[in-house]
Amino acid sequence: MIINRQTTPFTVFGEDTVLAALTKITDNKSGIVFCVDEHGMLTGSFSDGDFRRWITSEGAGDMTTPVQAAANKDCIRANLGADVAAISGLFRPGVEVIPLVDERGHLAAVATEGAAEMTIGRHTIGEGHPSLLIAEIGNNHQGDVKLAKHLVDLAREAGADAVKFQLRDMDALYRQAGGATAGEDLGAQYTLNLLAKFSLSPEQMIDVFDHCKAVDIDAFCTPWDLPSLKVLADYGVPALKIASADMTNHSLLRACAAEHLPMLVSTGMSTEDEILGSVDVLRRAGAQFALLQCQSTYPAPFKDVNLRYMDRLAVLGNCPVGYSGHERGYHVPIAAVARGAHIIEKHFTIDKTLEGNDHQVSLLPEEFAEMVVRIREVELALGTDKARAVSTGEMMNRANLAKSLVSTRALHNGEVITRDAVAVKSPGRGLQPNHLDELVGRTMRRDIDAGDFFYDTDLTDAVAQGRNYTFRRPWGLPVRYHDARKLLSHSETNPNFLEFHLSYKDVEMTAEQIAEAFEHRKFDGMTYTVHCPDLYAGDFIINLASPDEDIWERSIVEVQKVIQIARDLDTWFDADEPPVVICTMGGFTKDAFVAPEERPAMYARIAQALERIDEDGVRLTSQTLPPYPWLMGGQQHHNLFMGLDDTVEFCQQYGRRLTFDLSHSKLAANFNKIPFSEYVAKLAPLSDHLHIVDAEGVDGEGPQIGEGEIDWPMTAKQLDELAPEVTFIPEIWQGHVNNGEGFWTALERLEQWF
Repeated sequence: MIINRQTTPFTVFGEDTVLAALTKITDNKSGIVFCVDEHGMLTGSFSDGDFRRWITSEGAGDMTTPVQAAANKDCIRANLGADVAAISGLFRPGVEVIPLVDERGHLAAVATEGAAEMTIGRHTIGEGHPSLLIAEIGNNHQGDVKLAKHLVDLAREAGADAVKFQLRDMDALYRQAGGATAGEDLGAQYTLNLLAKFSLSPEQMIDVFDHCKAVDIDAFCTPWDLPSLKVLADYGVPALKIASADMTNHSLLRACAAEHLPMLVSTGMSTEDEILGSVDVLRRAGAQFALLQCQSTYPAPFKDVNLRYMDRLAVLGNCPVGYSGHERGYHVPIAAVARGAHIIEKHFTIDKTLEGNDHQVSLLPEEFAEMVVRIREVELALGTDKARAVSTGEMMNRANLAKSLVSTRALHNGEVITRDAVAVKSPGRGLQPNHLDELVGRTMRRDIDAGDFFYDTDLTDAVAQGRNYTFRRPWGLPVRYHDARKLLSHSETNPNFLEFHLSYKDVEMTAEQIAEAFEHRKFDGMTYTVHCPDLYAGDFIINLASPDEDIWERSIVEVQKVIQIARDLDTWFDADEPPVVICTMGGFTKDAFVAPEERPAMYARIAQALERIDEDGVRLTSQTLPPYPWLMGGQQHHNLFMGLDDTVEFCQQYGRRLTFDLSHSKLAANFNKIPFSEYVAKLAPLSDHLHIVDAEGVDGEGPQIGEGEIDWPMTAKQLDELAPEVTFIPEIWQGHVNNGEGFWTALERLEQWF
């Protein structure tokens, strides 16, 4: 059984709505919340079962009803100080969380039979949550409060989630008053002398704790004795750390457990039998605890670290596990996270040559920061054990590198597909080869030429086909020179304009080659927009923010070429106003994001480049960007036109307009933890053009409309109010294949909102 004083996930006020209570039940994953009044007095419980009874009762169903009206006012409860065995006896099927009240009836804690997770302050520890990274300052402050606070600041800057200290009462802890060393062995004498010299008093430690609160970082502490425990409990530290040296100190374990604070228990210097004995003590006391694998030597030999024992600890403790490291370097903690450690504790110092054993096994601030970065990368890399899905980057590479089923000859509507009519060839933009047997014997529902791809729809009786669509704003189709006529001829649809997505080869096409692609015919009654190539020959990408003069100058030249192409296309269309030109203006980095303070200079560099560019006859816009763009199947980092406020500031400061890419900006909003509605509210009024497509996560570009995370009814309403006449295209990834199947699907879905 576990007794947890963190009651917030289980608590609602009686006047809160039923809907709010259900939301909290979903979040705590326990199926129940407890109602309290304005004084914190327990007034009842509200469970999944209570909701079902209430919703089916006569006259019920208003989700804004105060939850107290639907609550069970006679819920099972126990006193906080009751015998653990008595509380355990209250558990039964359907009763898995028990509220514990103090002598006045306040909800003081909750008891659960067990938990795969534990909560420490603002941190949830367990599967699916980031590892808790603790900078163990210990006594590395050398007894200096000023240095202790400085180490706290450095740890926070390095990305630590928490810092940890040690508190001792030398008179209570050691057999001789004041930790006297007379008669002790040399090792004990050395240790005691250091502790006497470098320990902080309770008053000094509280001063440091107050500083931790002021800079917003959690502070844990090891109580080495009962007087120190009282100081920490009275102060209200978020968690207690049990040192390996106290693993077998059952009286201290019981005393710590009685405070009902989360406990991190190091297992160094202990046998498995001793660990089992301490686990039994903690369980009987109702402690919420995690076990840390630890090798208590300084420095620890790598051969003795034994990370695999964490698997055993998870079984022995039935609890979260972690790693407390004393080895050199920071690669072992990274490996520990990969093996399932939910907590990492690593010593922290400003100078490894200072007096004391801990310094030589400690990390410097820059080393700790690097460890944090690599651990967070590994956590991302660990992923999930759910069924494998193909990532966005993989989909791009699959389309370019994989193989497809293609026709060896022309096939006509109604013709049966024979084996000799199908070949397996690159690229992978059509039906995958594993569908060959399924395809052979099907009847064609369309005409195709030799070398054309087969698609998923060839396995059904459906035929992708456009139609006339009705929208409140002008809309267009993304095309290439070579497929514009084909897409329109197959669809019998009514776009207001075409958006030409140029490749680096398209930029070099002659006027005659373009005329041949257009079949020497104007696009009557239509306008156009032009999108700069994302990639040029030699892996060149436009970067108007580059500090490299050669890259910067070439970027200017390439943008100017596209502008000239946009001017020349005017002869093929009926354009009443200058066409929009869409450009990814740069500011990307390959390995990491730049610091926010570097961005203004990068925007200024772009503005400087734009002064060099002749924009006469076009409307040059920067498109909004995602945090992690996919370029030819490889991920990079965007720094500009991804943040909300700095994008707005650029537009206002330099008088620029945007192509608002909804997918890109939704990914940026997710990354920056800002509601997407705020992006729409601020960016839509600054936009001349829209790219409309769904998004998922922080790098899931281009999903079909309705298959990502964008709230389309709300977004459409905002755009109607803030950018009512602005043009759009459905920019579905690979939307053009199979005669525009992806575009027609998107337009069909968008029509209901736009």
